[in-house]
Amino acid sequence: MENRRVAVLGVGATGATLAAALLSKEPETILIDPAPGVGEALLKKGINISGAISYSSVPVRFFHDRISDIKKYNPCFIFISTKTFVLPQVLDELKDVVESGTKIISTHNGLGTEELIAERFGPDSAFRMSLNYGVALKGPGEIEAAFFNRPNHLGCLVPENRERGKEIARLLTDGGLDTEFVEDITLFVWKKMIMKCTMAPICAVTDKTIKDVLGFSPTREIADACFKEALAVAKAKGYDLGEEHLKQMLEYLEKAGVHKDSMCYDISNQNPTEIDFLGGKVVEYAREMGISVPFYTAMTNLVKALENNYLGK
Repeated sequence: MENRRVAVLGVGATGATLAAALLSKEPETILIDPAPGVGEALLKKGINISGAISYSSVPVRFFHDRISDIKKYNPCFIFISTKTFVLPQVLDELKDVVESGTKIISTHNGLGTEELIAERFGPDSAFRMSLNYGVALKGPGEIEAAFFNRPNHLGCLVPENRERGKEIARLLTDGGLDTEFVEDITLFVWKKMIMKCTMAPICAVTDKTIKDVLGFSPTREIADACFKEALAVAKAKGYDLGEEHLKQMLEYLEKAGVHKDSMCYDISNQNPTEIDFLGGKVVEYAREMGISVPFYTAMTNLVKALENNYLGK
């Protein structure tokens, strides 16, 4: 490929992990993050990841704190690893940066993020990843990886982009972050996001760990009802995952859920949450198709009420 310049927008735990893999094969990868002090730390110490994923002092050569700064590089691939609630703003800023042929890869939690990219830049520009690792940020460029259920999955929205998608997957895999190109990425997103969309709001409202939510009968009752509602919405969208998938999800969560969901920390730190692309997106899809989701609606609205206490909107 004539231009392999890559950019990563958002260098928190998720983005830094992606960046470490990309930098391992493409040392001119450009990192962008507006948070104060991030660039200085990364340029000085590189990226260090320990635990289930390991990278040591991966050097960073190109860092910017503004999206507009990357226009001069004309990147071929742009990975977006920001919080979902800033995605619309990020896409607005990218309008003056992206050239024809640039591919934009959403690595977000939540449903429908690739649809938003396609609406702004066209389906030919949009890719989506479903990440199967859990990482925590200890400091700028300092990451602890709790698990990596290999591989990640990546897909495109139009068949003409299959080869591009396979190339992106190879690039990440060659950099040590196993990634598989799949024909129907939405299926993999639904499989993961039914867990995330259900557990995040319940954990946020109750301030419990995932394991504790499932082990306490009142919150387990809510979770079971939300899972069934989400499965019904997924089925109506063309993805009949079935009861066996629900069983597998619960077994996985009961073993791995000894931590709080990140939405708990958003609430406790009085930050915006990703509820609109998680529980809120399930409710949105359900309303479009005339499906009743009372438990999802209640949990989504409760998170919004908590946000309103400190954001006032």
